[in-house]
Amino acid sequence: MALSEQEEIRRASLARMRDLGIEPYPADEVKVSHHAVDIHNGFSDGEEVKMAGRIMTKRIMGKASFAELMDATGRIQLYFNRDEVCPNEDKSLYNEVFKKLLDIGDFIAIEGTQFRTQTRELSILVKGFK
Repeated sequence: MALSEQEEIRRASLARMRDLGIEPYPADEVKVSHHAVDIHNGFSDGEEVKMAGRIMTKRIMGKASFAELMDATGRIQLYFNRDEVCPNEDKSLYNEVFKKLLDIGDFIAIEGTQFRTQTRELSILVKGFK
């Protein structure tokens, strides 16, 4: 049975992640400090958070990107800045993995801080992800 175009793309992304040394299906436990509903009900600017869920949308704009994370309690906006995610010279985690390999529907675990955007949207400034 032939693979669909989408299946071929997903398998190519999977192979590329493994080539980069990233385990796409890690078995380790993810420590979660907040859920989306916690942030919406008790926002605290600058507070550190650890969350996990599915990517529901992605909007890539060069060195900065937005995504929407959905967990068991709701949705929250994520803000990815290339230099925050990759503070060293190697920018492949952002440029290669986030921009090209992660898809809508993929699971992600993030660490970051709460903030509000210029439009007052509750968001998480992502410092790291896996």
